[in-house]
Amino acid sequence: MPDDSLHLPLIHDVLERLKATPGALLPVLHGIQDCVGYIPDDAVPEIAHALNLSAAEVRGVISFYHDFRTAPPARHTLRLCRAESCQSRGAEALAAQLREQLELDDHGTSADGRIALRPVYCLGACACSPALELDGRVHARLTPDRLRELVNGCRGDAAC
Repeated sequence: MPDDSLHLPLIHDVLERLKATPGALLPVLHGIQDCVGYIPDDAVPEIAHALNLSAAEVRGVISFYHDFRTAPPARHTLRLCRAESCQSRGAEALAAQLREQLELDDHGTSADGRIALRPVYCLGACACSPALELDGRVHARLTPDRLRELVNGCRGDAAC
């Protein structure tokens, strides 16, 4: 478990810079996540105090928006398209393969913290279905073998 208190100077910098912004909570949360990589638990009371909100209000907003993370991100993020075009070309079988190979659910992170799996509902690569995005790079016309290679590449020390 990371020591969230190490990030407090960065959090205070973001709060000082953004607390006077109208509707400051979302810009503050985005600013902290941009600096730290996630919203540390120790940040919640600091945010609440600076913005005159309750900790419950801050936590409620963090939990409402799926893009906010409350734990350090995985080293690699794999987003498998689950839209109709990709489904019709085998995305569901690829999703099952990923769940089995990584031993996690559709919104999980592998036990070693290297790979996070996130479903997405269109990558704009419908003509090349099925597709996934790995660390911001789209891979299209996936086959089970190619998917296995991509995941195995992320499990090693080499970049995917």
